[in-house]
Amino acid sequence: MIKKFIRKILGVKKEAARDTTAPVVLGPAQHGIDPKLVSSNAIRVTSSLQEAGFEAFVVGGAVRDLLLGVKPKDFDIATNATPEQVKRLFRRAFIIGKRFQIVHVMFGQDLLEVTTFRGAGADSAPKDEHGRVLRDNTFGLQHEDALRRDFTINAMYYNPATQEVLDYHGGVEDIRAKTLRMIGKPEERYREDPVRMLRVVRFAAKLKFTIEPHTAAPIPVMAPLINNVPAPRVFDEMLKLLMSGHALACLQQLRKEGLHHGLLPLLDVVLEQPLGAKFVTLALDATDARIAAGKTVSPGFLFASLLWHQVLEKWTAYRAAGESTIPALHLAADDVLDSQTEKLALQRKIGSDMRDIWSMQPRFERRVGKAPYKLLEHLRFRAGYDFLLLRCASGEIDTDIGEWWTAFYEGDEETREALLVSANAAPGAVKKKRPPRRSTRSKSNTGGGSTTTGSSSGE
Repeated sequence: MIKKFIRKILGVKKEAARDTTAPVVLGPAQHGIDPKLVSSNAIRVTSSLQEAGFEAFVVGGAVRDLLLGVKPKDFDIATNATPEQVKRLFRRAFIIGKRFQIVHVMFGQDLLEVTTFRGAGADSAPKDEHGRVLRDNTFGLQHEDALRRDFTINAMYYNPATQEVLDYHGGVEDIRAKTLRMIGKPEERYREDPVRMLRVVRFAAKLKFTIEPHTAAPIPVMAPLINNVPAPRVFDEMLKLLMSGHALACLQQLRKEGLHHGLLPLLDVVLEQPLGAKFVTLALDATDARIAAGKTVSPGFLFASLLWHQVLEKWTAYRAAGESTIPALHLAADDVLDSQTEKLALQRKIGSDMRDIWSMQPRFERRVGKAPYKLLEHLRFRAGYDFLLLRCASGEIDTDIGEWWTAFYEGDEETREALLVSANAAPGAVKKKRPPRRSTRSKSNTGGGSTTTGSSSGE
């Protein structure tokens, strides 16, 4: 009792006694990993390295997922072999990276990342004025590599040959406690690589873990450091966040931790508007559902959904200023894409897909003549159509138009002709057809001007 009281008074913590140079080794009975969940190619890589006299382990998120009973999507390998030594062992192996060199080993379409154990050389590595590490190719021992990893749950090593897990920082304990804990001093680790603040949000939302208080505390203050990270890296991390299968939870966690500012400008404003919040929620829920079902997701559709209400606001403003519908939409899209490209380094292909999805929306209003058939032939029709249904479901536009297009898209030729007849019979459609007939009767008096007007509205 007295010893416990003294420890309590002096603040002696169990963690202080942990020797981080020697791992806790857990056997199959202790960690419970199912070997069937381990990729055959990951076993192939580790075996090849071990047979050549090197150490080799499955590492990081793959070990975390295996401990959670989830089959990992990606398998990373850590070894004491240098990148050049790794490359010589595999026929399709490529050294990449400037900040830290890694090797991509390919087996068909399967890609595995192989990294050399990193050494404790961050103090001497080149950094920018904010403390972000610019380049670091210092190699070292396994316990140094574990110390360099970001979170305890990502700093474990699994040897498929012996089925043992090596745990240097209590990662197994934190997994069981559903806790995200930074290795080392959080302030220093965020300064070294500010993207870690986005990663902690993604892991917390995806795994439904709690961020340990000392790990969470510096984030609101240090969030502006993300502005110093190259835009392509921020974009890659945002894409991982949105494609995690828990996109809505991730965005909510971003807001909670104060990290959304500057990443998706005006997102707060959108989410505080009833229509905007409903639209974004529906879009992200649909994305999560597709990922859960193993279906593909278009990054262009995702970002088009997130930024639509910014486009809509600017589109409305341009039309109010006198611009016609289509030019106004193009101007609004240009404004939003220009601002976001600077912040997120949106790839040209993604920006093009977003523009296609947005520009199709007014064309869904034209349900006469050959226009619907032409729209069906658009390469991005399905994405534009799904986007239209989101607009209907959120209450932005009438559900009738979505129902009409669903029937037209799924219907046979007879059904489509009947739908076109019903659309042409609508009062608005009849009025559009009358001017050309009046123009024909009085061509000598009008000079054909009415014919031009009628033709443009029917295109």
